[in-house]
Amino acid sequence: MKEIDWSNIPFGYMPTDFNVRCHYRDGKWGEIEATNSDTINLHMAATCLHYGQEAFEGLKAFRGKDGKVRIFRLEENAKRLQSSCDGILMAKLPVEKFVEAVKKVVKLNERFIPPYESGSSLYIRPLLIGTGAQVGVSPSKEYLFLIFVTPVGPYFKGGFKTSPVVILRQYDRAAPLGTGIYKVGGNYAASLVAGEKAHEMGYAAVLYLDAKEKKYIDECGPANFFGIKNNTYITPESTSILPSITNNSLITLAEDMGLKIERRQIPEDELSTLEEAGQCGTAAVISPISKIDDLDENKSYVIAKDGKPGPVCTKLYHKLRAIQYGDEPDKFGWITIVE
Repeated sequence: MKEIDWSNIPFGYMPTDFNVRCHYRDGKWGEIEATNSDTINLHMAATCLHYGQEAFEGLKAFRGKDGKVRIFRLEENAKRLQSSCDGILMAKLPVEKFVEAVKKVVKLNERFIPPYESGSSLYIRPLLIGTGAQVGVSPSKEYLFLIFVTPVGPYFKGGFKTSPVVILRQYDRAAPLGTGIYKVGGNYAASLVAGEKAHEMGYAAVLYLDAKEKKYIDECGPANFFGIKNNTYITPESTSILPSITNNSLITLAEDMGLKIERRQIPEDELSTLEEAGQCGTAAVISPISKIDDLDENKSYVIAKDGKPGPVCTKLYHKLRAIQYGDEPDKFGWITIVE
């Protein structure tokens, strides 16, 4: 393996030594197997290809100053994958099986876990797909669960800084009673057109309004939204938002810091009263928002008046990362140490 410049790796895919796989056949899950093949053999009539039976997760492993490898909240990812399975009728992978597979793939690829000083981490991508051949819309009888890992650099190339987002009313990410609450590929496919359009106009992401009334804040393309005002952490309540493990973690930390928490509908007009706002998710932890432009209404909500991340976002960001890297004690029981 050629020397990796750990401090300059992108947030992208880099091949590693092994991935792990587990098959569901005849009504039961098999053993977890390791392989160095980076391809899968798939029937052309597999339900994942035709009917979208596909769900995935994203989590990370971190190497601490003490050399120990820590995985953040992996049981929560296991439970969320089960929820996605319920949502699109796939065989549910047991939490213990998920945990075992994650630990195994991290251990097998230990040489790809970036060193502590680099600020990089090992991204873990679990994937579950329907592999049974089917013509006619019905769930598969066979499934493949696999996990690959790849080292990734920080999501922000220029460090922790603010970026603008845009409201595009002509696009919806997910229907109110659709699959928005599940982590399935179709939601991301549905956000590609709007996301590209936003990037071309110089925005970091699209901030979607609710699909039904176009009145309330829903979420950003790949992340949950939150706002800070009057010592309160506010995040949207909606039937079409993915329950973000990062957002739930930030809520716990915010409460611990003495902030009040409100999960509720956020009318668009309220954006003008926010002191801080951010997108949050596994990749970036927090991406603070500088301003939100609503092009259709010709409005601009400037959140970061000086262009810098606000004090609450900054404190939450550093606090969560400190727990992930083992620099602060994990009093919430979020960390799994890989022996």
